[in-house]
Amino acid sequence: MTIAVSHGGGATVLTADAPSEEALIGTVDGVVRVVRGAAGWTAAERTLEGMHVHALAQDPRSGVWFCGAEHGGVYASEDDGHTWEKRDFGLAERNVYSISVAEADGATLVYAGTEPAHLFVSADLGLTWTEKPSLHAQETDEWRFPAPPHVAHLKHISFHPDDPRVVYASIEQGGLYRSTDGGETFAEIPGMYNDVHRLISNPAQPERMFVTGGMGLWLSRDDGGTWDNVFSRGSAFGGYPDQLVYKPSDPSFMLVTSGQESPGAWHRNGTAETRISRSRDAGESWEVVSAPGLDDKFAASVEAMTLEEAGGAAQVFAATSHGELLWSEDGGETWEVAVRGMPAVSKGNHYHAFASDPRR
Repeated sequence: MTIAVSHGGGATVLTADAPSEEALIGTVDGVVRVVRGAAGWTAAERTLEGMHVHALAQDPRSGVWFCGAEHGGVYASEDDGHTWEKRDFGLAERNVYSISVAEADGATLVYAGTEPAHLFVSADLGLTWTEKPSLHAQETDEWRFPAPPHVAHLKHISFHPDDPRVVYASIEQGGLYRSTDGGETFAEIPGMYNDVHRLISNPAQPERMFVTGGMGLWLSRDDGGTWDNVFSRGSAFGGYPDQLVYKPSDPSFMLVTSGQESPGAWHRNGTAETRISRSRDAGESWEVVSAPGLDDKFAASVEAMTLEEAGGAAQVFAATSHGELLWSEDGGETWEVAVRGMPAVSKGNHYHAFASDPRR
């Protein structure tokens, strides 16, 4: 099986019969295919070069891959990502930040989020797109991104574990919004800082919801009714978390990546001071991962992460702003740099903070 590692992609927690040995990495200069062989992981193929790829997602039923590109619209692949064709008829906004796929009532629906923050849906594998205008209709003065051009984007799209008609839209910056009818109508879920990166639900306890964002990690134990700021700026775990994954067989086991401060500080300091942290109790408490092969407070930002569980073991892929693919084959107990020298993996211009770093 081929898996995806991208910033704004859909499924980042996967199960498989055997560990996957191919992955598609969404970078600022196209899609990089990495393959595991006798000598380890190597970059084997480049496609869509020249495109800043934010999101990769696959429809598991048809096998079609979707790629969302910055100022590039949507592309699709029917041959496992070896070749791509543009599919964006009806996509009125072409700056695509997020793509997710859901099966609802027997139909495959592909969701795309853009900057400015609009939501589009395709029911024919990307051939045509229709906007769900209710989301953008929620826009307020709070929908404003700090960096130029100061426009909010739909950073991530996720679904309720038991009901794919329940759609969550994470707006950076603008808050968290929920639809219970597949995107026809939306309402805000208040209670956390409005710089929302992504929402992840615990599939064993769907009322347990986690939001990563610009002011740390937030936890709701009552389906979004109330929220606790589990950790924030100044904590050992960092103040700017984004990627969050869990083990499918044990969702209480979670990994989160976080820079110590926001990207403005990365520019000033030349480092994100990234840490990976772990929870074994469904997010109630956290510990910094101190593991062989993993530097403490490393410079690069982890911009994409995918966990795949197969045969009782979990492998984790973490792609960085320095063009490195960090890999663990034991659920984060040990790490190695599996691939170096790729183009940066980055949401927007995050990687610009490290442009002078010779390792990028």
